Amino acid sequence: MTTQFHTHPAALQHVTPTGHPERVERLEAIYAALRADAFAALDRRTAPEADAEEVLRCHTPAYLDLIRKASPGTGWAKLDPDTFMAPNSFEAALRAVGAAEAAVDAVLSGAAANAFVAMRPPGHHAERARAMGFCLFGTVAIAAKYALDHHGLSRVAVLDFDVHHGNGTQDLLWDEPRAMFVSSHQMPLYPGSGAADETGAHGQIVNLPLGPGSGGHEMRVAWEAALPRVAAFRPELILVSAGFDAHRDDPLAGLNWTEADFAWITHAICDLAEETCAGRVVSSLEGGYDLDALGASVAQHVKVLMERGA
Repeated sequence: MTTQFHTHPAALQHVTPTGHPERVERLEAIYAALRADAFAALDRRTAPEADAEEVLRCHTPAYLDLIRKASPGTGWAKLDPDTFMAPNSFEAALRAVGAAEAAVDAVLSGAAANAFVAMRPPGHHAERARAMGFCLFGTVAIAAKYALDHHGLSRVAVLDFDVHHGNGTQDLLWDEPRAMFVSSHQMPLYPGSGAADETGAHGQIVNLPLGPGSGGHEMRVAWEAALPRVAAFRPELILVSAGFDAHRDDPLAGLNWTEADFAWITHAICDLAEETCAGRVVSSLEGGYDLDALGASVAQHVKVLMERGA
């Protein structure tokens, strides 16, 4: 068994304006970190482009049409104060969806033990009919619906440790009883959602707000309390929104995690997966904006996936 790594050069063509934190260099930092000899055994895959209809698993036809038409011929289209499209952004977003679905296929078929998807733009802020927070399509939520409806699973868990609340994933899965969503995030912080009393239409959403300045200890206490609830849900697949912006060096937030904390939570997720779903984990990149911290943290995350998948 192997760990698959899914990416595509199109993700480097999603170019944002100068000074934007969600920039091409993020992916280049990840590529550089994963060129080390320790990652030679990664099964590297080229992300396919999803059919645009796959977006409709979570988003409205009108929204898909809006994003398609907003794609600029040159320069940028500004969708909200933080979210931009370049001429190649639509393809990059579709390949992010395609990568996540291909990773689900591989893990559910047994071709891979687990997988990491390194694509841009990220996805967990995109709501049903609204782009926001650097995100166009709810990649991980779409992958969850794909696993449920295309593969016929009964229960999927989505675990999100990005420093910002995954409001988009919450919106897209709010009414889906077959999908449990758990998010740890700094509060208060953008986008302002994610209070503990936001529990979904079926009580299947768990929010774990963390105070500014808190670190790995507080994170571990929160997740150690939440993971037994996920185990009781008995997911058949675990999807991860892997944001690395809770790192103490990240410029967009105020938590104090280290690389060791990202390794810990990855081990904890893999423990849960081994208990409930034969180790099946598909992780997708979300945030992380200090380049050195991002590369080092992703390396720890992928190292654990490889160790646990071997």
